[in-house]
Amino acid sequence: MDYAIRTIRAHEWEKAREIRLTALRDPIAHLAFLDTYEAAVERPESFWRERAEGASDDGPGGMRQFVAEAPDGRWAGTLTVLVERAAVETLLGDVPVAEQTHVVGVFVREEARGSGVIDALFEAAAEWSWSLVEPRIERARLYVHAENVRAQAVYRRLGYAATGVRVAPHEGEDAVEWEHELLRPASAAGSVSG
Repeated sequence: MDYAIRTIRAHEWEKAREIRLTALRDPIAHLAFLDTYEAAVERPESFWRERAEGASDDGPGGMRQFVAEAPDGRWAGTLTVLVERAAVETLLGDVPVAEQTHVVGVFVREEARGSGVIDALFEAAAEWSWSLVEPRIERARLYVHAENVRAQAVYRRLGYAATGVRVAPHEGEDAVEWEHELLRPASAAGSVSG
């Protein structure tokens, strides 16, 4: 694999915008994201700048966006990890019972699929999650649409197990997303900083 896995930098908002818009044009974007291309493309530059700053190492620490960068500088894939505190309502309206992270915005460009990019991105996400000291993360979670069988297979292969929790991502919708979790390994040390 010829990709460097790293956290985005605050000044890379244009690249972050480009890969997000590309992801939202993917044929299964309606199953994978709670956003649409039409809404995202209209967001102002300030939105993208703030988003990149918040997900970078220079941000406040509540999230990180990881990318797989090719030797030519192009981003082949991305995912974002959000910290969710126990007993604090999340963006989805639930209240976690344990300190956890939430993996969102997973995308790998078609030409990089099958290259190991997704594995490396998820490894970076887990390492960052387990490295946090305050809070000490006990599990990582993600949601996957019931019809997104390709993603379900990848997440199972990466060690995420279905919890039985399901949600309808938008109020009034019949669509179902299943929660999957990866529990903190007993051997997770906590030495990676980002």
